[in-house]
Amino acid sequence: MAAKKILIIEDERNIAELIAFNLRKNGYEYRCTDSGENALKILEREAFDLILLDLMLTGMDGLDFCRLYRTSPTLKQSPIIMLTARGEEADIVSGLEYGADDYMTKPFSPRVLIARIRARLRRGEEDADEVVSRSGITLRCKFHEAEIDGNPLQLTSNEFSMLKIFLSNPGRVFSRDEIIDKVHGSGYAVTDRAIDVQIVGLRKKLGDKARIIETVRGVGYRCSRAEI
Repeated sequence: MAAKKILIIEDERNIAELIAFNLRKNGYEYRCTDSGENALKILEREAFDLILLDLMLTGMDGLDFCRLYRTSPTLKQSPIIMLTARGEEADIVSGLEYGADDYMTKPFSPRVLIARIRARLRRGEEDADEVVSRSGITLRCKFHEAEIDGNPLQLTSNEFSMLKIFLSNPGRVFSRDEIIDKVHGSGYAVTDRAIDVQIVGLRKKLGDKARIIETVRGVGYRCSRAEI
């Protein structure tokens, strides 16, 4: 099996070298760049399995990179793990809202980072051949492709995972904690607000189909049993 390929976007040289060393030691291929502008150019030519993104880049910052990357109709979409020295909830929520799939605060443990990378990459392989379809929404898990009535739908890794959970279990109510466990794994530190923000973003992308995700006040969210 070919080694997974990771793009490191980090302008602090010592941190970039630390990440690169640990990726190499664990059998990953990687490429480094110190700017969001250059990263977008690289992504036009090469495909990566995952992106490690520093939030506080010089020039184009990590949030601007996320916004441009996630809204690009031509770039292959990959999971993004955001690296940030700012651990405030507002910064984390902003990163997730702009399209990051995961985050780690600096300073971080290289072992924990590698574990997060493995978990994120493994999530895309576990249900590789599965196709989920309901109310004109189709998810092809092997290719991480989504469609609404035959039209392509751009989703982040987290949005894709959440939508798959709902479509696969119509009528079942999921609490925010259950959604966190299924998308990120147990014991993961994501706030209820972060989940709500991602649900809002997912509904916006679903457009007229947004009603398929119902809010159960005081409990969580569910997929409507009715066809939309």
